[in-house]
Amino acid sequence: MPKDAIIPREQRHRLTTRLWHWTNALCLIVLLMSGLTIFNAHPRLYWGEYGANDDYAWMAVGSSQTMGYLRLGELRIETTGFLGNWQDSQGQTRIRAFPGWATIPSSYSLADGRRWHFFFAWIFSLGLGLFMLRSLWNRHIQRDLHMRRKEWRPSHLWRSFRNHTSLQAIRQSIGQDYNSIQKLSYIAVIFILLPLMIFTGLTMSPAMDANWPFLSDLFGGRQSARSLHFIAAFLLVLFFLIHMIMVLLSGPFRQIGAMISGGERKEPSR
Repeated sequence: MPKDAIIPREQRHRLTTRLWHWTNALCLIVLLMSGLTIFNAHPRLYWGEYGANDDYAWMAVGSSQTMGYLRLGELRIETTGFLGNWQDSQGQTRIRAFPGWATIPSSYSLADGRRWHFFFAWIFSLGLGLFMLRSLWNRHIQRDLHMRRKEWRPSHLWRSFRNHTSLQAIRQSIGQDYNSIQKLSYIAVIFILLPLMIFTGLTMSPAMDANWPFLSDLFGGRQSARSLHFIAAFLLVLFFLIHMIMVLLSGPFRQIGAMISGGERKEPSR
């Protein structure tokens, strides 16, 4: 073959993966912000079937005219100016749990928050289902996320973790296969956290609770499902922040460009 012959390269991200990635990103942002609007209606979390103001809440965002606080169990953290007690763009003090810039809509409206949340929840659920089916069909899961036996070894996982926290290794990882830590992270998000968000959300719906009462039993009650829903959302936000840090450290223009155009896999050295 001539030296100057063009060798086709495989794209790093398939079209279905890219479409799901950006649709999912939009849905999760809207779901998070509209979910905070819904949470503002009763900023307390419980375990079990029932929960009201007089019941013990394991997590609560409280407020008064002078201060705001976050309570986790018996630990109380003052959050004035950020949670519970904050000022809007006009300089007026608000005593809602989450500030307007973090919610959809920015002004409190439980009905509108639910409309935004439910609409994008259906898009998100359908997109996740189609992505899973497509990933099984094109063997994306078996090819890119399958954990081989050696990758489960503690020494291998530790080495993968160290590489994942090394700036030089992060910059050299563009175009390479996922390491063990990345595989476990994506498996946890796609097959645990995202389905957990969907099914706990269904459990909180009175209509679904009436038709599928086993969901409430599965999660230990509607209030437990609400708590798990919020914990899963927090973990997804944490994953998103770490993901963005990795993108910034490894070269944001190349990474984002690859997720838009598909990019190209790095050819193995000869």
